Amino acid sequence: MAPARPSPRRIGFISSRFSGTDGVSLETEKWAEVLEGLGHVCFYFAGESDRPSGRSWLVPEAHFQHPDILAINQEAFSSRQRSPGLSDNIQALKDKLKAELRRFVRDFEIELLIPENAITIPMNIPLGLAVTEFVIETGIPTIAHHHDFYWERQRFLTHCIPDILAAAFPPQIPGIHHVVINSLAGKQLSLRTGMSSLLIPNVMDFEHPPSPPDEYVADLHSAIGVRPDERIFLQPTRVVQRKGIEHAIELVKRLDLNACLVISHSAGDERDDYENRLREYADLLGVRVNFISDVIRHRRGKTEDGRKIYALEDVYLQADLVTYPSTIEGFGNAFLEAIYYRKPIVANSYSIYDIDIKPKGFQVIDFQGYITDATVEKTRRVLEEPGLAAEMAEHNYRLGKRFYSYAVLERNLETLLVECFGETTAQN
Repeated sequence: MAPARPSPRRIGFISSRFSGTDGVSLETEKWAEVLEGLGHVCFYFAGESDRPSGRSWLVPEAHFQHPDILAINQEAFSSRQRSPGLSDNIQALKDKLKAELRRFVRDFEIELLIPENAITIPMNIPLGLAVTEFVIETGIPTIAHHHDFYWERQRFLTHCIPDILAAAFPPQIPGIHHVVINSLAGKQLSLRTGMSSLLIPNVMDFEHPPSPPDEYVADLHSAIGVRPDERIFLQPTRVVQRKGIEHAIELVKRLDLNACLVISHSAGDERDDYENRLREYADLLGVRVNFISDVIRHRRGKTEDGRKIYALEDVYLQADLVTYPSTIEGFGNAFLEAIYYRKPIVANSYSIYDIDIKPKGFQVIDFQGYITDATVEKTRRVLEEPGLAAEMAEHNYRLGKRFYSYAVLERNLETLLVECFGETTAQN
């Protein structure tokens, strides 16, 4: 007789966006892949989605870039005094989004909700309130997957919505199971709210190594503006200040090798002031930096003007080095990706790396806040000794498979489903 499996469930993910290469979208895809491997069916409520159209419920006001949402955020996080108009606008949009959630759950027969950062960070205040009220009113089983809490971001600390943040980011509802991606977040959640959480780190599919490059990427160097004789140093993050990209530019300069730093992501929901600063800094140091987000997505395809779009995986496989000089990270998706694609990585010792990742024993070129001569020399040695780089890569891959694999995620999700529904199994 085959082993008993949990009863299949219809699961609804909720976020502002399920599209592209941001961490929330990527981790949601991994969760969905594992859940569907267990026999469940996944659906998506968002303002933008690149998931199957037949399983997506799109509501424009759910997107954090919707004009009405941007206007709410501008006022909410620019002063300590809230106008009656702001309260009215938030409530009106909350009611609309809650009505759409009701239809989403009804029409797709959703049995479990998984808000992805929607009740964690106030990128879309009405959406967070709508999810909170809907869960309170229906009692539907809910797993809140928290990636970034508002208190971790400077731009959300000045505001006029203390009651809303306390009510919905995150809500203190007994029926919600909270998941955090690092141990510090779990401790802060407990200290600030008294709520417990389960730690589930970000993962990669280490059970299935990446395939080698194919013919599709034969022209990748020219497409991203890298000369045939140049090394590719990949900065696989958004262009925001906490990513510390100026350190990567300095490293390229001090290595004095024939290399180009390529930055795969755009600024996203942040302003472009930092990108302008990086361009000026690179020009000042005489370092070649290419911003390639226009031709990089999560999957291959075509741009509107007919150019090839490459997957982020394609660039990883061609890279000689991954730079990850972040000062703050919720976990470190790019760190795991570099390990998965067996690339040497230069990383700043951000707090989550020091506390949750480094103790596992990964072999990384790390530095403490600024590039030193030792950082430069160790990087040079790894680049010039392929055997050393390969040895580090294999060691790191084994550790990744041990601690951050889909198997680890599967066990944790099975535990959560039992907490939500009890020990039920499908009939054979």
